[in-house]
Amino acid sequence: MLSLPPQGYAGTERIVTTLAVELHARGHDVTVFAPGDSDLPCRVVPTVPRALWATGVRGTPEEGLRAAAIMALERRGRFDVIHSHVDTPGFPMARVSDVPMVTTLHGRLDTAPTMDRIEAYRDVPLIAISESQRRWHPNANWVATIHHGLDFGATPFAADPAGDYLALVGRVSPEKGIGEAIEVARRTGLRLVVAAKVHEEHEHELFAEIVQPAIADGIVDWRGEVSGVERDLILAGATATLMLGAWPEPFGLVAIESLATGTPVIARRSGAYPEIIGHGATGFLIDDLDEAVLAVSRVGALDRRTVASTTRTRFSKDRMVSQYEDAYRSLVRAWGRRDLGGRRATSPASAGRPSAAEATPVG
Repeated sequence: MLSLPPQGYAGTERIVTTLAVELHARGHDVTVFAPGDSDLPCRVVPTVPRALWATGVRGTPEEGLRAAAIMALERRGRFDVIHSHVDTPGFPMARVSDVPMVTTLHGRLDTAPTMDRIEAYRDVPLIAISESQRRWHPNANWVATIHHGLDFGATPFAADPAGDYLALVGRVSPEKGIGEAIEVARRTGLRLVVAAKVHEEHEHELFAEIVQPAIADGIVDWRGEVSGVERDLILAGATATLMLGAWPEPFGLVAIESLATGTPVIARRSGAYPEIIGHGATGFLIDDLDEAVLAVSRVGALDRRTVASTTRTRFSKDRMVSQYEDAYRSLVRAWGRRDLGGRRATSPASAGRPSAAEATPVG
């Protein structure tokens, strides 16, 4: 759907970009299946000429995701490992591939049709992005749980918030807690700076119903969909970032983006947030809006330098990519194929194969 690296709102695409760029930097021969207007240092095989969202297409068409997985499968002879990020539409290809094809699942796994598909394809190798995400499928073929990591080299740090406001970054949807965040801002008397995507019809409807009136009342400072640089500056300047949606967030990339700037996160005690946020150390885990209001009054006591340093270590790109390398090697051994040969491309290339070719289909 998006070119790599993504320019605006994105989660999965940022992780795929980070993984591909770092694997390439480590000497692996990486091929990424992505829109043709992607700009990566490794080989890109176009799935479509341009990113679909750039052409006005909305939603996530399964046929496009499935086609990307098929393209990777057709070229499987070039690869040691195929790494799919296209969710369950790639499962049929993973089942028939004679090259290890592992899928990182980026969404929730407790609803139909995803839940049924995981049960039907228990043999397909899977990687979870949190322990919370995988808990409903103990009998699936889990290879690893790997928390997301990012490159924080250019992430700003703010020892003191520059602005007296709360932040919400993401998309306008009930899962992201937009209504709850507006209510907390109203009750605390702080502005709520919202940098969010509004693409789908239901997002436009919620914007008109909840966000627009709050803008008119002066509660919400609306920024819309912003670049990565602007997003980081908004997060760094906030008193706290709110993530109050009452759903099992599989990870919550905005949480580590905020924490890396030093800005604490106040989040619902659900999904992966307890795996990310240290209650009373890097933020607060809350159960209702009364607790969220209380947390806002206490974030000033947290050491923002500790918040940033802890997060940048725990959720670094180096840690994430090293864990994926371990997962790839484990898969190759399980398939009875040769090992990946470490991080050097020279030795395996002499045998006529890529070092750790990762085909990453992206719709």
